[in-house]
Amino acid sequence: MTPKPRERQRITVQRTVILEELRNLHGHPTADEICELVRKRLLRVSLGTIYRNLERLAEEGQIRTLDCAGAPRRFDARLEPHYHVCCSRCGRIEDVDLETTSDLDDQAASRSGYVISGHSILFTGLCPECTIASRQRPQEENAGQ
Repeated sequence: MTPKPRERQRITVQRTVILEELRNLHGHPTADEICELVRKRLLRVSLGTIYRNLERLAEEGQIRTLDCAGAPRRFDARLEPHYHVCCSRCGRIEDVDLETTSDLDDQAASRSGYVISGHSILFTGLCPECTIASRQRPQEENAGQ
């Protein structure tokens, strides 16, 4: 069944607004965070619609999805090759300004036999805020004894 023109246009408008908001952020928001922003422009958009459109944008290669264990999926509109770091405590994801190299693709291809089309690297660790909090927590526990 072919969607009605009005339905097709509404989906396109929603997807366009989602992509615009994501590109304006320069960060790695969750679907919930994107939904809050989009609702300022499209009051009645549902979280389910946001999720469906984010998945479609990712399938189309217009955005990236970022998964950090134990944290909600995040989204990135920056498509040029770059690396990320994820806080294993709070789930925050940031870009890491390291030079990307196709040499790594060549090495992986020669060792695996695969035809490599690219790579992504996600470093994990503690962000500065969580590092400070982890250092303060033992002091606070000792003070209570």
